[in-house]
Amino acid sequence: MSLIVQKYGGSSVADAESIKRVARRIVETKKAGHDVVVVVSAMGDSTDELMDLAQQVSPLPPARELDMLLTAGERISMALLAMAISDLGAVSRSYTGSQAGLITDSAHGAARIIDVTPGRITEAITKGAIPIVAGFQGVAQDTKDITTLGRGGSDTTAVALAAALNANSCEIYTDVDGVFTTDPRVVKRASKLDYITYEEMLELAAVGAKVLHLRCVEYARRFNVPIHVRSSFSQAEGTWVLSAQGIEQAVKEGKLVEQPIISGVAADVKDAKITVVGVSDRPGEAAAIFRALADAKINLDMIVQNVSSTATGRTDVTFTCPADSVNTAMEALNGARDTIDFESLSVDQEIAKVSLVGAGMRSHPGVSADFFTSLANAGVNVEMISTSEIRISIVTRADMANTAVEALHTAFGLDADGEAVVYAGTGR
Repeated sequence: MSLIVQKYGGSSVADAESIKRVARRIVETKKAGHDVVVVVSAMGDSTDELMDLAQQVSPLPPARELDMLLTAGERISMALLAMAISDLGAVSRSYTGSQAGLITDSAHGAARIIDVTPGRITEAITKGAIPIVAGFQGVAQDTKDITTLGRGGSDTTAVALAAALNANSCEIYTDVDGVFTTDPRVVKRASKLDYITYEEMLELAAVGAKVLHLRCVEYARRFNVPIHVRSSFSQAEGTWVLSAQGIEQAVKEGKLVEQPIISGVAADVKDAKITVVGVSDRPGEAAAIFRALADAKINLDMIVQNVSSTATGRTDVTFTCPADSVNTAMEALNGARDTIDFESLSVDQEIAKVSLVGAGMRSHPGVSADFFTSLANAGVNVEMISTSEIRISIVTRADMANTAVEALHTAFGLDADGEAVVYAGTGR
């Protein structure tokens, strides 16, 4: 008998009929001889709707109260799902994040998991019940306040529980059949991947892929939790996210012929570009810039420093950050003018980050050449470049993002023969 943690996203529990369908699937898994723990997101886009409602009431809602509001969505779906399972003759119990033992820090809106003490969940399993856990939420260790984990928090909840319970696998159910080579809503001929490494999935998640959240994959890699991404709308085998050793084992067992050179293409239009213009070109200026941003808790991605002008002894430093952090970043830099010698700040929010990801880059020359050739042929201008061992990223205009993704997808032979199926969801 194995223990499986199943997580169902908002599109999988979007309405009463969807909840009933998910309940039947859970009960079937239980009847097949598996112990099941379920994590659910809020129904449909209800978290976004609650956020919109909060901002209508208050332009700057208190973080504590916002968390209290947003956790309501998961509580609704967990209770409804437990009811649906009970109607099918199985025993089910719903638990909030705090009841399930998700202990976090006190950072409202983006809390980090400190510990998982799933005593009540283990007890329910022992008694033959199916625990339903509200995703996205926990309880602060110090203040005992309800907290939320931020975007992708339900995925992180599921993996954290799987690690704490020593589950055999963590199934992430969504509105597509697995992890695709790109967003099937953008490129209809996106191909489903059978296997992908944690490292590749981390890179894709970091550069805009929506199917799994970065923190979820980080947690899974740390505790070596196998993730199976699949659709709640079909019985099709999904995508396994494993360690490199796990992929090698799949190749040995004949489940995978060979790991592909390129795993996927992703685009992110939620970044902005900030340029610190006319920075004095001397030791310590870059350190002062990025210290000010770090103190303001700004997450940075791509960083470029131009060659300084011989005549002026000044240079420009450009970086990208989330668009919703622009005002905070500007305030931090302007507030540090007494320690940073620069002339002005420039902001560009009409950008897109487009990335190519694949572990095969390490051993296959010519990937960069093909990458930039395909963009040039598609008329995509490159403004910034960043690379890692398994990723190439560029910044271009936001309105060219889809063109760039389609060009790269075709150039690297990722197009499928047929069209990918998106069963539900808005991609919001």
